[in-house]
Amino acid sequence: MVSIFEMLTRNTLLILLSIVLLLLSLLSLSIGAFSTPFSTVLNPWREDAGLADLATTIVFEIRLPRLLLSGLTGAVLGVSGAAMQGLFRNPLADPSLIGVTAGASLGASVAIVFIPTTVEFLSLSLVSLGAFVGGLTATIFVYTLATRQSGFSVSTMLLVGIAITALAGSLGNLLDYFANNSALRQISLWRMGGLDAATPSRVMVLLPAAIALMVAVMRYSNALNALLLGDSQARYLGFNIQRIRTVLIVVVAIAVSTSVAMGGTIAFVGLVVPHLIRLLIGPNYQGLVAGSAVLGAVFLIAADLLARTVIAPAELPVGIVTALIGVPFFITLLRRRRSWND
Repeated sequence: MVSIFEMLTRNTLLILLSIVLLLLSLLSLSIGAFSTPFSTVLNPWREDAGLADLATTIVFEIRLPRLLLSGLTGAVLGVSGAAMQGLFRNPLADPSLIGVTAGASLGASVAIVFIPTTVEFLSLSLVSLGAFVGGLTATIFVYTLATRQSGFSVSTMLLVGIAITALAGSLGNLLDYFANNSALRQISLWRMGGLDAATPSRVMVLLPAAIALMVAVMRYSNALNALLLGDSQARYLGFNIQRIRTVLIVVVAIAVSTSVAMGGTIAFVGLVVPHLIRLLIGPNYQGLVAGSAVLGAVFLIAADLLARTVIAPAELPVGIVTALIGVPFFITLLRRRRSWND
């Protein structure tokens, strides 16, 4: 049973994070190369005719899709990181351990080098589709090689994931070597991550995968709590560990592959966000999942806001910003955690 104090702490944190998310969203819609007052953001049709048309275009056709895509991507990465850390009982686990990120990067590189970038399918470039297929293919390889007749091996999956990641990286480097200058630059920018190509269609592609991920992880939150005690204890409590791992790995692979396909490789969100939520409200997955989703959205929206304003009118790739923020922040968390344990 969860104590009243823990429930209040969890609910209070979620309310505070939701308020921060709302304020940050308004700020993101207002700030940019063309500054838009909050009154215009809340009601862009209230200005004079010329300014109203411009404000409506900027807010609803450019900034709003980017805001929604960054929020969904951050939530997907945060929840995926929390799920992976619970499945592997490893606080350093993140979605890249199952090879999905490296596979998506390789799939995008293949599409950039061998397929004309102007080709589209369902309003999405084949680079995005290549990233999605690459991420799923890598995860299938990892999961298949880690599954034996006697069952699923966590340690084997971690090792196979490292091997597949290294292989995908090597193949990607081989493509870099033979790519022309234009393709090489496009590959480099894609790997840095970026949400500048956000469109309503990209948001609608990511939304179902994000919803499926949230529903699945929330459904198995009690099982993830039991897994913290070990596989044998979780089985004793009546959980089908093999089925739960399979379902969660599949939904994480689909959601992360989709997010990478829509915005490129974005590092450290899935690693830092669940750590911070655990420090604030503890390891209970009933609060950890929702907290990771909201904080992941807050983190990536803030990073994207910095990426497009710090050197405006030019933009930084958002993956660079998340790494620059995430690395020192994560080191600080680890140092504080060590001092608390000591």
